[in-house]
Amino acid sequence: MPKVGMEPIRRDALIKAAIVEIGQAGSLDVTVSRIAKRAGMSAALAHHYFGSKEAMFLAAMRHVLSVYGAEVRGALVACDAPCDRLRALVRVSFTGSNFRREVVAAWLNFYVLAQRQDDAARLLRIYQSRLRSNLRHALRPVVGARAGDLAEAAAAMIDGAYLHEALGTGEPDSARVCARVQDWLDAAIKGSTI
Repeated sequence: MPKVGMEPIRRDALIKAAIVEIGQAGSLDVTVSRIAKRAGMSAALAHHYFGSKEAMFLAAMRHVLSVYGAEVRGALVACDAPCDRLRALVRVSFTGSNFRREVVAAWLNFYVLAQRQDDAARLLRIYQSRLRSNLRHALRPVVGARAGDLAEAAAAMIDGAYLHEALGTGEPDSARVCARVQDWLDAAIKGSTI
C-alpha cells in the first residue's frame, strides 16, 4: 500500500537528484537508475512518477525556473528605482542557488534539449520572454527607446555567462560574473556600447 503524502516528497528528491547527477556528468548521459539511487529509491518508482529521464529533467528545469522566479519576485519587491530593479535582475541571475556547478550544467543541457524537444523549447521560450520583459521594464525609464535592444543584449550576456561557466572546470564565481554583466550594462546605459 502506498504511503499517503509521499509523492511530492519523492518527486522533489528525484528532481534534486537529477540536477546533481546531470551536473556531475555534465550531460544527460545519466541513467534513471543512477538518479533514483541518489534519491534513495528504485528506478521503477522514478519511472512511475516521471515516465522518462527527459520528463524528469524537464521537471528539474521547471524547479530551477521556479526557484529563479521566486527570487526575482522577492528581489524586485524591495526595489523602487529602475536601476535598482536592473541590478536586482542581474544579481538574482547569479545567486548561489541559480549559479552553482550542477545548475549551470543543467542549463547547458536544457539549451541542447530545447533544440529537439518541443516541451523544452516552450519552457525555454517562456524563461527568455520573462527575462527580456523584466529587463525592458527596468531599462525603459532609463534609456527609453533603446530598452528593447539593451534588454536583448543583457539577456544574451546572462545566458552567455552560463554557457561560458558550463565550459569551465572550477566552481562558478557569481560575484565576478555578476560584476562583469553589471559593468557592461552600466556602460551600455551611458552609451559607450551597442
